[in-house]
Amino acid sequence: MKRIFFALTTLIMVCSCSVYKVFKSPEPKTANLCGENRTTQDSLGNLPAWKDVFTDSLLQQLIEKGLMVNTDLQVARLNIEQAEAKLLASKLAYLPSFAVTPEGSISKGKDGETVKSYNLPLTMQWEVDVSDKLRNSKLQARAHILQSNEYMQMVQVQLIASIANNYYTLLMLDEQLRVTRQSIRNQKENLEVIIAMKEAGMQTEAAVNQASADYYNVQSSEKELIKQIRLVESCMALLINETPHTIIRASTSEVMAVNIDYTAPISLLALANRPDVKQAEYALESSFYSVNIARSAFYPSISLNGSIGWTNNLGVIANPGSILLSAIGSLTQPLFNKGVNRASLKIAKSQYEQSLLRFKNALLIAGSEINDALITCQSSMEKVILRRQQLESSLKAYENSLDLMQHSSSTYLEVLIAQSTSLQSQLLLVTDWFEGIQGQINLYKALGGGRVASDGFYQFNPV
Repeated sequence: MKRIFFALTTLIMVCSCSVYKVFKSPEPKTANLCGENRTTQDSLGNLPAWKDVFTDSLLQQLIEKGLMVNTDLQVARLNIEQAEAKLLASKLAYLPSFAVTPEGSISKGKDGETVKSYNLPLTMQWEVDVSDKLRNSKLQARAHILQSNEYMQMVQVQLIASIANNYYTLLMLDEQLRVTRQSIRNQKENLEVIIAMKEAGMQTEAAVNQASADYYNVQSSEKELIKQIRLVESCMALLINETPHTIIRASTSEVMAVNIDYTAPISLLALANRPDVKQAEYALESSFYSVNIARSAFYPSISLNGSIGWTNNLGVIANPGSILLSAIGSLTQPLFNKGVNRASLKIAKSQYEQSLLRFKNALLIAGSEINDALITCQSSMEKVILRRQQLESSLKAYENSLDLMQHSSSTYLEVLIAQSTSLQSQLLLVTDWFEGIQGQINLYKALGGGRVASDGFYQFNPV
């Protein structure tokens, strides 16, 4: 009997070797993943802390508050707690289970006497992990924890990027509002000049009406900018779990910079460490162990059962009490389960292939986002240089046309065109500056939380 049991156990161990496999992350093609000549195997992959990237002290205060109270981040932390509880349960699954099932009864004997009987057994059941099902379940639970950790990291990076984006959006709108209000003052002065010139017979009523329309149009733009500022402040308050209120922020006259080096080669290590890429990798690992668990259903299971207890099942008089012991070992080999096991294995394999496709797609998305952010950073820097030159020329043109109009050498239409060009140049300069900042924030996010800063920082003062 012992030889038969040993032979069966050996056969089970040999046949179940396929479910002992440990997950190995695939190595997808990474050539030019972030664009041509932008990735390298030798670059450093360690990323800086967000405080080293976003150096504005007021912005840092907002980010710190968001990291403490943001609802999405708190939900992510609770997901980790749930995953940890599942891992603990999978570890304890190796241990036997114990239960106490007391029983009692009262009956009448032949002589009318009351007979009391009772049992107090302690039962034990232990499943021997021959097919490695419990081990695979534990490894799968571990992958779930790591996946939850990466999800929280992803939420944190997105939160930091969102707060920074909204903060610099407010600075952009503040600067546009400053430019617009300056334009309102200029338009008012122009209107007064046009009215005076009309009274002197040097301008027409049509010129006065046009100047008035331009003046009111710029005032309307001011109201629109104020509305946009309030909406962005409301969005920012939501990110830090507060009711809408005015957001304290820096003055646009200060140097505003995001310390991201967009000129250095992109590290494949930094790319692989993106939270969404790691999350997809751990989801793939979880699917891998799901396949192993599905395979284990085809192999025999061995369980050991035992009990020890105290009984008085014949009554107090006839049998004062006795101790009972029992031990049973059983082996169960699945033969036919209505195709459930085969279907489960097929589904698990299909889900693994889906996870593999998602993992590869996550890498492609990561590379695309990095490439787009780099293009935006470089393009914005070039546009800012040209836009400054455009602004300088348009301001000179406006001043010259205004002087000529006052000496009757130019029409108001020429002044209007020069003034409109000057205003647009100032607003576009602010927009291009913000586009560069936004590109660097997106690069920080695309790299999974930033990268080591060095030369090549994009720093621009729009004023």
